[in-house]
Amino acid sequence: MRIIAIADTHTLHRRVVVPDGDVLVFAGDMGGYGELQELVAFNKWLGTLPHKHKIVIAGNHDWCFAKQRKPSEEILTNATYLQDSAVTIDDVSFYGSPWQPEFCDWAFMLPRSSEQLNLCWSKIPTGIDVLITHTAPHGILDVARGHHVGCEILRVALKRIRPKVHVFGHLHEGYGRIEIDGTTFVNVSVCNEEYEIVNQPQAIEITEERYNATA
Repeated sequence: MRIIAIADTHTLHRRVVVPDGDVLVFAGDMGGYGELQELVAFNKWLGTLPHKHKIVIAGNHDWCFAKQRKPSEEILTNATYLQDSAVTIDDVSFYGSPWQPEFCDWAFMLPRSSEQLNLCWSKIPTGIDVLITHTAPHGILDVARGHHVGCEILRVALKRIRPKVHVFGHLHEGYGRIEIDGTTFVNVSVCNEEYEIVNQPQAIEITEERYNATA
């Protein structure tokens, strides 16, 4: 299975060259202000892409899913929306969650080191193949302005979950990939801190023998 992963387009989707693949994964922040009309445009763009399967989670800019979830899901006809839920495609399991540690006043944010965040991560099944979150785990591709700002509780939960691949965005400066303890971590933010498209979507190959992440 060839997965193409992307996040943080912030309404600039049509400026991104998206490679073909079996599954497109979008790890949040398709919007700017999270309005429904932004989602309508995003859904139309998704419909132009050739991928057989498309999976989307929300990010902190995607207020429409936080405030108007049902209308938002009805608009998103060209993808499967995951919010603390899972889907299996060709025997590969995907789990998606939009939550992040609190930073200013944005959507899907919970107090850092809180029981609410712990509860969110406790729902993730052990051994999921592809974990999709908007936040990075603490200390992994999560640097912003010189500081590690990912989620500490998620980093601890990963010791139990042990996904093959963990896809996330949110922290634009952290774009890249790294393998730690058998998990390939991929920050797929395509925007930089000035909200300019500077990075490419990333490809992840999952086979029966081995999974690999490639640019």
